[in-house]
Amino acid sequence: MGKFVIRRTNTGIKFDLKAGNGEVIATSEVYKSLNSCRNGAASVKKNAPIANLEDQTAEEYAKEKCPKFEMYIDKAGEYRFRLKATNGQTIAASEGYGAKAGCLNGIDSVKRNAPDAEIDEQL
Repeated sequence: MGKFVIRRTNTGIKFDLKAGNGEVIATSEVYKSLNSCRNGAASVKKNAPIANLEDQTAEEYAKEKCPKFEMYIDKAGEYRFRLKATNGQTIAASEGYGAKAGCLNGIDSVKRNAPDAEIDEQL
């Protein structure tokens, strides 16, 4: 089972969604308040299981309605995803993956781990 680890940074508060093996599978933006960060984690829990995939690496991809995972290739040529909530806001993003299959596995891991993930506040 996964967990959201909430912690302070130099500029605010953020969360990492970790899989059962402790690997970070998605991370949040930096929030100004603890409450906002908690709300962000709750939004990932709610939206991840129902989000569709918009594969922006495909030549002609179908635009999906939010909530959705957007998979894309970054400037370094790595595959990444971001999870967008119903309102279109990005609520979580991934690290770079060398292969498309790895990125798809990351999305699947977020979908499986987020809904029941506990929140671990390490403040």
